[in-house]
Amino acid sequence: MKVSVILPAAGLGTRMKGAAEHGGGGRKQFMELEGSPIFLHTVRKFTACPLVNEVVVAVRGEDLPRVQEVLAGATFSKAVRCVEGGETRQHSVENALASLAPDVDVVAVHDAVRPFVDAATIVQVIEQAAATGAAIVGIVPVDTVKQVQRHAVRGTLNRDRLVLAQTPQVFQADILKRAFAKAREDGFTGTDESSLVERLEQVDVVVVPGSDRNIKITRPSDLELARLFLAEENLRARS
Repeated sequence: MKVSVILPAAGLGTRMKGAAEHGGGGRKQFMELEGSPIFLHTVRKFTACPLVNEVVVAVRGEDLPRVQEVLAGATFSKAVRCVEGGETRQHSVENALASLAPDVDVVAVHDAVRPFVDAATIVQVIEQAAATGAAIVGIVPVDTVKQVQRHAVRGTLNRDRLVLAQTPQVFQADILKRAFAKAREDGFTGTDESSLVERLEQVDVVVVPGSDRNIKITRPSDLELARLFLAEENLRARS
């Protein structure tokens, strides 16, 4: 089984304004944790996975030289390369998907700013998708979720039927390619890859239990938690 991982990293980081002191000029994927850009920590998580064959980082065209320099200065046990992304996450993933070799069996898409996904979860979601066609990582919400209209509550949703989607989101390559082709044909833009695959109505997307540690670093306040998690990971690695 050949597995490729796509890391969309072309976001502008509009919610990170005011955090330029952490490096990256307010671009969350380029902000640093212990001297390395966040996206590089994420790359390392996947190159350490025995099931992964390559990692493809999708970045804005103007960031290609910068990312290539960072990757060239690091050592990986797997192939790592970057491609030019697009104006949206969907365009970035589609560009990276088009760059994959035809013999890739399974494609995992993961937020470049989720550097704390654990190794066991990566393996579990890849194996699930390989067996059934599609799998994502998700967690059950702990808060009560309200349905609203114009700031007024219209109902309370049953948490037993809700999942907060995380990444990786993993699919057999042919299924993901068909999903992107249909979205492009229909002019549909989804918020994640699963939403595109769901529209095919050809395969169930299985949910693999995630973790509340698998945070997406999107706000300045997330950086404090990220530093704590990284310190804990480093401590475990040394013990």
